[in-house]
Amino acid sequence: MSTLERDVVFEDFFPAMLEKLGAEGFLKELRNGFRVLMDEQREVITCESLKKNLEFLGLKDNDMSDDEVMCMLNEGDLDGDGCLNEMEFCVLMVRLSPDLMDISRMWLEETLAKL
Repeated sequence: MSTLERDVVFEDFFPAMLEKLGAEGFLKELRNGFRVLMDEQREVITCESLKKNLEFLGLKDNDMSDDEVMCMLNEGDLDGDGCLNEMEFCVLMVRLSPDLMDISRMWLEETLAKL
């Protein structure tokens, strides 16, 4: 598998977005992001739709091979259909944010303590 020829730096803005927008607003933004990347006919993110929309992720079409794009999809593909539906996309985005994972663990622990 080829590698990108530049360093990619990921800064996690999701916790700040969650704080500013609230849970509903944050989920609305994630859903908007899903719609930008999805195949409009199938209403899922496919390898083709992701490659077509790489520019929205700050990448060029030739920055990633088909294998690398498929690896991205496979990371979030929970039902094994080779695509991401809206729920899988939102779950993947939260999983990729270490700070949001910590916050969600805290919410879970607080909820379980109340039971």
